[in-house]
This record gives sequence, structure tokens and C-alpha cells, in this order.
Amino acid sequence: MAAAIFALVSASAQAEPRIRPDVEVNVPPDVFSTGGQRAQPCNQCCVYQDQNYSEGAVIKTEGVLLQCQRDEKTLSTHPLVWRRVKA
Repeated sequence: MAAAIFALVSASAQAEPRIRPDVEVNVPPDVFSTGGQRAQPCNQCCVYQDQNYSEGAVIKTEGVLLQCQRDEKTLSTHPLVWRRVKA
């Protein structure tokens, strides 16, 4: 019985090829550009020179290493701060 059902299903699958239409979506280039607008503020990141950095990111500025870390002393919706990395 199972073999007959399998044969029937496989025969119908071969008889009906799947239709996969080609779809083209024209998107104007300004959708992918910021158009001179600033990036949206990030709730869980550090910001340096209008760039968002996630927790753990390390940057070097004026010879000083800074790391984006959680601020344990502050309870807020923006708990990340830049801290100097000691060498």
C-alpha cells in the first residue's frame, strides 16, 4: 500500500513541474542611500564620529585605545560607554 502511494506521489510530482516565475523588482537607488541624513541613533551601542559601534568594539583615537563596554553603574536603556583600554 505504501509503495503504491509513493509511486502515485512521485508520478504526480514528475508530471507537474514547479512554476518559478522570474520576478523583477525595480528599486530606486535612493532607497539604499542615506540622502545626507544621519544614521538612526542606536539604543545598544557606542557612538564615535557619527558611527555606531557594538559592545566589545575597540577603536584607536589620538593614540588611545577605547573599548565599548557596559556601564554597570548606570541603569538605563543605553548602558554602553567608551572605556580606556589599559596596555
